[in-house]
Order: sequence, then structure tokens, then C-alpha cells
Amino acid sequence: MRHRLRGIAMVLLGAVLLGTPGLALGSWYGGRGTVPLSFERATGIAAELLPQAESAGMRLERGFGYGTFLASDDFGSSRATFQYGIPRADCALSDQLRQNAASKGWPTLHRVSGGPCDGWRTEADGLDVTLNHRDTVSTLTIAPAAPDGFLATTLVGALLGGAAGAALFWWVARRRPPVPRVARTLLTVALLPGTLLTWRGVASHGLANPVWPLWRSLAPLLWPLSLATVLAVLIIYLRRRNRTDAAEPTVASTAD
Repeated sequence: MRHRLRGIAMVLLGAVLLGTPGLALGSWYGGRGTVPLSFERATGIAAELLPQAESAGMRLERGFGYGTFLASDDFGSSRATFQYGIPRADCALSDQLRQNAASKGWPTLHRVSGGPCDGWRTEADGLDVTLNHRDTVSTLTIAPAAPDGFLATTLVGALLGGAAGAALFWWVARRRPPVPRVARTLLTVALLPGTLLTWRGVASHGLANPVWPLWRSLAPLLWPLSLATVLAVLIIYLRRRNRTDAAEPTVASTAD
């Protein structure tokens, strides 16, 4: 019973350790083809939705994470923020945005709860536009929306990675020691830090912020550790096989 539970635990560990980079790879692939956001387009949308509001500041941010700049067509590559109402949120902007969006033919608005008053969110032409309020400021955020099929591709990547990890750890667990211990230890050392950081990011921001740059930044470390894992398992396996082959003639001669 204990051996079976240990095997199940190893399979689950492998699914998580390899499913997480699979999720990151799926989110990268699914996020390709995002509509780029330019300064002119962002200011044009702000002027169209809030023409009577005077912005207290505007910032266009380029996507950056874990030492990696995202390409202009990557999901999360850029974001424009416009601030209004400093030092106090301007709740009248919600009605203004709702009326202007309806008159300009924007898609249905979705209410955003929170702060001193509710805001609004809509998505059109590959862009996600959100107005929200805090006590000291109202913020209009314009960012590229996730491409069609982004979530499905991300989930497929996670499932394929998880299946590969479960199969690999199941195979390793069936080998005789010390092969399982060496392989599990090296793979866990290589993948656990990235796995923990990835899920911390997903817990904080969901998939709105890309998680794949983390694995790109860890690649210089992951490649040597992965290669060391393969070499260690291969060396131990060959030594054990040679030992077995050398012992077989002895057993046969004894039987004679």
C-alpha cells in the first residue's frame, strides 16, 4: 500500500513539474499574434471614450518580465494607462464612458466592481479597455486582448506537459535504486523553482500577465541540469546492466 501511494505521489509530482512549463509554453504559443498597441491608438481610444475628461497623466508600458522584453505581437507586450481625478476618483467618468461607448457602437460593457464606485470593461478590435476607480485616482487601462484560442492552447500545453511528466516519473519510479532517486532529485532541483514562481504569478494575476518569460530566463540553468539528469541516469543504468551481464556467467558456471 505504501509503495502504491509513493508511486502515485511521484506521478503527481512529475505531472506538476512538467505540466507547469507546458502551461508556460502553451501561453506563449497561444499569445502569439496579439494586436500591437501604439501611442496614437491608445490616445485615440481615450479621447473617443472620455472626450470631456482631462487626463492627469498617461503612461505606455512595454511588456517586461524576468529580464525579458516581450515582442510587440506577444500577449502582454504593452499597456497604456490614463489617470483621472487625482487626488480623488472621478466616479462621473463611469457614466461618461458608458454613454460614449454606446453611441460609438462599442461592444457590451461589463461592470467592474470595487473602489468608491463601479467601473466598466469592454473588448473590441483586439484591445481590452477597462475603467476602474480607487480612492485617489480613476484609471483607464488599454491593453491588447488575448487572441482567440489563447486559453485553450494554454490548457493543451499544460495537459501535454503534465502527461509527459506523469509518464516520465512513472517510468523512473519503476527503475531500481539509485536511478529513481538521482533522476527525481535532479529534475526536482531543476524545475521546482520555476514551478513555484509560475504558480505564484498565476495566483496573483491569472494568465493576464505572461508566465513564459520566467522559463526563458531560467533556460541557461535548466539546460545543464537537464543534461546532467540524462547523463546520470544513463551512466547508472549502463553500470547496472554491465554488473548484471558480468554476474550471469558466474551463476551459469556454478549451476554446471
